[in-house]
Amino acid sequence: MNRIALVEDHERIAGLICKALAGAGIEADTYGRLDHAWQGMTLLPYAVLVIDRGLPDGDGLDLLRRLRADGRLTPCLMLTARDAIHDRIDGLEAGADDYLPKPFAMDELVARVRALMRRPAQVRSLTPVFGGVEIEPTAGRMCLGDESVSLAPAELQLMLTLAHAGGTTVRRGLLELSGWGLGEAVTPNALDVALHRLRRKLLAIGSGVQIVNVRGHGYALQQGVHEV
Repeated sequence: MNRIALVEDHERIAGLICKALAGAGIEADTYGRLDHAWQGMTLLPYAVLVIDRGLPDGDGLDLLRRLRADGRLTPCLMLTARDAIHDRIDGLEAGADDYLPKPFAMDELVARVRALMRRPAQVRSLTPVFGGVEIEPTAGRMCLGDESVSLAPAELQLMLTLAHAGGTTVRRGLLELSGWGLGEAVTPNALDVALHRLRRKLLAIGSGVQIVNVRGHGYALQQGVHEV
């Protein structure tokens, strides 16, 4: 999944961060409270967490400690206006993987998030390839040789999730969450429509890769096969 969780109660800052991340092909679900963030993080397997410390209902470190105590090891970048050494040490000891004091440059935040996305136990490429088709998040497209086609934001997230799965089946619910997150209302057939568009785009670049419906289970990328 190329989607992250951003826990930041300042709407303007959150909007700027989301815009910068979107420019790198990374979608973010934003939470303004710790309790809302906890609910979302227990439902969705985010690639990275970006957590501010100063929130209306407490310290972001308390959320991180709770996540780590629950065995959730998702890479985490802490944001804070506090820049004292002991504050940074507290964050790292609570389980943060990186620490960025405010004010910060958006380019640096994006670079740090991308670095954390490479950190899971099973290291994932930021530009995954399946059957010769390369997914480029920053450019918002998929390519095969010299042929390329642009992808809408939800289409990009769906292809990234399927490509990272490497041909294994991804359940329908997870694909919907990957494409649209928790904060966006999704019509019942939104996933079917998006997958139909992706199938046409795969054909348009001359790919033999197909998105197959594994009935009763979900969807997967396969090469040169018919749906099962």
